Amino acid sequence: MEQEKKNSLGELMKITMENIKVMADANTIIGTPIQAEGVTLIPVSKMSFGMGGGGTEFSTKSGGTKDSFGGGSAASAKLEPVAFLIVKEDGSVKLLPVAPPPATAVGRLIDTVPEVVDKVTGFIEEQQEKKAKKEAEADFAE
Repeated sequence: MEQEKKNSLGELMKITMENIKVMADANTIIGTPIQAEGVTLIPVSKMSFGMGGGGTEFSTKSGGTKDSFGGGSAASAKLEPVAFLIVKEDGSVKLLPVAPPPATAVGRLIDTVPEVVDKVTGFIEEQQEKKAKKEAEADFAE
């Protein structure tokens, strides 16, 4: 079996994974506590990764040497705040979610649907109450 070459794809991927490991330590996800007036805030985040790589060995027919290799690898990380843990001096703990604003028009529409439904329902109920009151007054007048 041929020994792995110094610049092989396996070596590139190994280096990339080591760098990802350094970025994704526990302090990245559960942040450093922040003390403020008897309250401790602990940030909580979500981290996503993407990674890719590729390589090739050049043929000796094209004039390259036996050890000719070309390759590359890349990684990307995304860190998003999710919530804060709020710890009070009395020992109570509360989770305060951080909801990012909707990124699309559809997302904003979905967020406003419950409010619109409540307003329409309130309007219909109000109209029904007015109608019932008028009918009751008409019955009473007779």
